[in-house]
Order: sequence, then C-alpha cells, then structure tokens
Amino acid sequence: MSEDHIRLSEGAFGQRVLTLSRPERRNAIGAPMICALTSAVRDAERDSRVRSITLAGEGVMFCAGGDFSQMPVTAERKSGPDYGDLLATLMKCEVPIIARVHGDALGGGLGLVAASTFAICARGVTLGTPEVKVGLFPMMIMAVLERFVPRRRLVQMMLLGETFSAEVALELGIASRVVDPAALDATVLEYAERVSKISRSTLRLGLRAIADQDSMRLEAALPLLRDRLLEVIGTDDAREGLLAFAEKRAPVWRGT
Repeated sequence: MSEDHIRLSEGAFGQRVLTLSRPERRNAIGAPMICALTSAVRDAERDSRVRSITLAGEGVMFCAGGDFSQMPVTAERKSGPDYGDLLATLMKCEVPIIARVHGDALGGGLGLVAASTFAICARGVTLGTPEVKVGLFPMMIMAVLERFVPRRRLVQMMLLGETFSAEVALELGIASRVVDPAALDATVLEYAERVSKISRSTLRLGLRAIADQDSMRLEAALPLLRDRLLEVIGTDDAREGLLAFAEKRAPVWRGT
C-alpha cells in the first residue's frame, strides 16, 4: 500500500488503473487520498498514452466514503484539494473514467462512482448515502447525484440515509452496467477497448462539451454545443473519419 493510499498501474488498451488502497479502512477517503487521486487523474489526462482511466478499489469494498478520523473539527477550509475539487476533476476529465465497482460504494464512494464517465457494478454490491445516520449530510455528492436522480427520489435517499442495490443504481442512471462479479473485469476491459478505438481528440472535445453544458440552461447550451461541433468538424480526425466512411475502410486516428 502506498503512503498516499492509491496504487497506479497500466492495463490493456491504454488503461491507467487507479486503485484505492486502504483496505484496512475500507478505502475510506481522507486528505492524502484526495490529493493523490486528484493529482493522478490530472497526470493521466495529460499523458497522450492514456486512453481511459479505470477507478478501482482494493479489498472487499470499493469505498466506504469519507474517513471520519480525518475530518476537520472546524469549518475552516484547509489548503490543498478537497473532496469537492476531486469530484470536479473527475467530472471535467477529458479522458473517459471507468469505475470498476466490485464492492459496496457508500457516501463519498458513491460520489466517485457517479462522477465517473462509466460505472460498471458487480451484482450484489450496495450503494447509498448513509451520512445522515451519523449526523452528516452528503452535500457535495448531491451536486453530482442530482444530474441522475429525480429530485424527490434524491431527497428521500439523502434524508433517510438509504442504501440500494446495483440494479436500482442502474434504474436511476448512476450505473452504466450491472454484471455478475465474474464478468466485471471483462466488462471493464470491453469499455476500455471500445473507447480506445475512438479518436482521442474527439473524445476530449466531446467530454469537454458535456462538462461545460452540464449546468447551463438549454438556451445557452445549444449555441455552445453548436460551436463545439464546428470545432470537432474542423479536426483532422473528423476529416479522416468522413473520408474513411466514404472509402468503406477503418479510420486511422492521429489526433491528440
């Protein structure tokens, strides 16, 4: 286990695997992990060899949430990135992030899952927001979850500290796929392979546009997305894709 509580490794199809590595604490999120994970995601985003990021957990749980032993005793803002900065980094990342959810994801762990581009959950895992049961409230997680979960269902989830199955997470739009545990790694690899075949420049511009329009009203989002489409159309990869389609061959992507 590393001192900053994450492990980095490389996988197939340009995967950068970031593994939460505090199994003795059920991968609870504290300040060192937040700093390390934020930095690792940004480093992967800058690395032209990386085509996707896989977010995984060591041990029986994906992530139990915030580490209560490391929570500040005052409301004073500390230096360095906080959990909100980490969520923003995940949601604005211009490389696809695949959450490999092999075990339970609660509280802040659910936030990591929801903030990822894709979330592949093993059947039998539990997700939820139990913070209210210890006198806390999932404030920053709420900003991510409200993009998926209907308001009344979200309020009930947070106020009652509900947990739910992977199948319910799929119905709510939090999970992308639910598979048997034995098929989890193969499914994650499938997603990594599929995104590796997409133009990297197109992926970056598309993910950037998704992040930028998230909080916009329709009237503002549509002109923004129109301009972003023109930006994509102007890339070498777009021209190559259209030419390859006309010539009935596989495209050769060169964008970065």
